[in-house]
Amino acid sequence: MDARGLKLNFWENGPKPGEFYSFPGQSGATSPACGPVRHTLNPMVTGTSVLGVKFDGGVIIAADMLGSYGSLARFRNISRIMKVNDNTILGASGDYADYQYLKQIIEQMVIDEALLGDGHSYSPKAIHSWLTRVMYNRRSKMNPLWNTVVIGGFYNGESFLGYVDKLGVAYEAPTVATGFGAYLAQPLMREVVENKPLISKDEARALIERCLKVLYYRDARSYNRHEIAVVTEDGVKIEGPLSSETNWEIAHLISGFE
Repeated sequence: MDARGLKLNFWENGPKPGEFYSFPGQSGATSPACGPVRHTLNPMVTGTSVLGVKFDGGVIIAADMLGSYGSLARFRNISRIMKVNDNTILGASGDYADYQYLKQIIEQMVIDEALLGDGHSYSPKAIHSWLTRVMYNRRSKMNPLWNTVVIGGFYNGESFLGYVDKLGVAYEAPTVATGFGAYLAQPLMREVVENKPLISKDEARALIERCLKVLYYRDARSYNRHEIAVVTEDGVKIEGPLSSETNWEIAHLISGFE
């Protein structure tokens, strides 16, 4: 057939010459790629403090189970602590949706690593280093993951405890606290650890529970239901939901803040 009489057959429901393809579910002929790039400008459902302490032979991490929608205690049974593998645990404060996104990626990374069958697994230090790159990369795109992450682990006979925030700022320390815990719990933990560099598992557990109680009393975004994760050479153990014994008998003496 003569080319002048040939009708150009594009793919079914395709665009006409000079027009954009109309994707299913989109109104108009303009592709979504031509619209504005949308970034998360502020976190929505958030979790507060994560606490971490090194002890002789392992690491302990704790976080409460409240998801706050602004100042509303909306979700009261969410977990912000995950087992990465048999030697690494992770806790996150900040935006819960971003934490779920990170958790999904990390879980898939661990599966892919296990499928190699080479006998190796990610170390706590490797996960910490990877997270610094992820956080800094997203920050550089002006689209950060609104989380502060605590990574704990026990690998090759050494305890590891690290911190990464949404800007990619990272460090290792014997004690770590995020959120309001950086102001209320960190001084209590440092006081114990600086006076006795090597503390036992039971001492670390008692210290964490004391700090969780202080945070419940003092942090309006905290809640009296928490999880505690411990990693040692025997593996990872996550306990919870747990609650602290509290006493509000002196509450009526506090005035001026109504």
